[in-house]
Amino acid sequence: MLDPKADKRTRSRISVNVPATVRSKDTNAEVTAVTRDLSMGGVFLYTDRRITEGSKLEIVLILPPELGLGEKQWACCQARVVRVEDGDQFGVAATIDRLDMLPEIPT
Repeated sequence: MLDPKADKRTRSRISVNVPATVRSKDTNAEVTAVTRDLSMGGVFLYTDRRITEGSKLEIVLILPPELGLGEKQWACCQARVVRVEDGDQFGVAATIDRLDMLPEIPT
């Protein structure tokens, strides 16, 4: 019998703590988050506010070099929440439907 909680990822993820800004496309609410792990196809992050399963998100973050895309690069991801875990912070697992690289913003 198959384990219903078996890993369904199609791409391997890397463990990385990267700050991110998350905007719900449903409510236009914006929250800050920190990633736990990341791949080109999905992300798991922690937020202080609950995000509803099934929500469509826009996530802006810096992709780390460990993803194999070269140096750190800003990206905007269109994602969909597939799971939410309650705890001290809310854990949010999302699939990335689209990933756009952003130009570097000079500081």
